[in-house]
Amino acid sequence: MIAYLKGILADKDDTGLTLLTPGGVGYRVAAPTSVLSALPAPGGEAEVFVHTNVSEKAIDLYGFLEEEERRLFRTLISIDKLGPKKALAILSHFDPERLREISFREDDKALATVPGIGPKSAKQILWFLKDKMAGMAEFKARIAVPDGVTGSEFLDALAGLANLGYSEEESRPLLKEIFEAEPDLDAAGAIRQTLRRIASAR
Repeated sequence: MIAYLKGILADKDDTGLTLLTPGGVGYRVAAPTSVLSALPAPGGEAEVFVHTNVSEKAIDLYGFLEEEERRLFRTLISIDKLGPKKALAILSHFDPERLREISFREDDKALATVPGIGPKSAKQILWFLKDKMAGMAEFKARIAVPDGVTGSEFLDALAGLANLGYSEEESRPLLKEIFEAEPDLDAAGAIRQTLRRIASAR
């Protein structure tokens, strides 16, 4: 079972890469676009963590730059009716941190933006993913939602401000103060208050 490869990048395209090992063997490895874009130009040295999928028809290799990505890929393909191709498509759109956020928020609309994932499938995937995803408790602690505040409203407000061009470093402390003062506030109201505070400080 191949778990890791290191060698010279012989070529890459929009679906995967070919890695030439020191022993002279070239391995074809499928990978998400996020991985492919981070690889060096052909001729450079590369290394990938590999998931080996053995079936009756073929032995397929899937490569990732970090162990966390490989674990998440394995979590995705453990979900019923979600095969390697759809798992790669999801990881091409969302890094592990973003996918945890989507799972925590149960944001099926965001997941449904992945080609091949419809609204019904997105809901089913998130339902399984929220239970299966490793590190969800750590992620919930890391987002530092104020006590008594609905986590989805806090994250929706944070995402809304990011879409407006405000950095998390600027908006998170303001949102925390606003939600601590008004725990029942919705995301739209919190965004409006944050914008007023930012405008008055400039």
